[in-house]
Amino acid sequence: MIQIRIHGRGGQGVVTAAELIAIATFKSNKQSQAFPSFGVERAGAPVESYVRIDSQAIKTHEQIYRPDILIVQDPSLLNNDNLTRGLGPKTKIIINTTKDKSTLKLKLPQANIYTIDATKIALDILGKNIVNTVILGAVAKFTGLIDLDSLKEAIREKFFGKGEELIAKNIKAVEMACGV
Repeated sequence: MIQIRIHGRGGQGVVTAAELIAIATFKSNKQSQAFPSFGVERAGAPVESYVRIDSQAIKTHEQIYRPDILIVQDPSLLNNDNLTRGLGPKTKIIINTTKDKSTLKLKLPQANIYTIDATKIALDILGKNIVNTVILGAVAKFTGLIDLDSLKEAIREKFFGKGEELIAKNIKAVEMACGV
């Protein structure tokens, strides 16, 4: 079973990112579940969401304490002690930041840290600092966990009814993050 924990702030699409991963992996014939963890937070407050992926039925519904993949949508959360809880030496970490991974002060193997300036891509393509689809392009690129075509299908499904322009922009953002 692959377990993913996503950190971000309210309003950044943290929950939508988890849902898109679950939809995309389901379209690749895997079992998946996505769920958020937040209370009465408001926009800008720290938020987490979780995703599990497996080839067989997933029976557990608890929070993810030991993620295989950690996604950090907001670099201001890097100083949060809660961020690195449960990380192991093989956890892959994908961070939205302008900084080089060698300058980040995370006590983890550098080989497992991947950075992308998802904010720049989001602003350039979407015109907003909503990085969820951009960061998922990076997840596809750096982990191979998400099939790019399945991710595009998930975006079409999730954003259906919000207009073809929004769908096209999000797909372009994913492709740019993937290097396509």
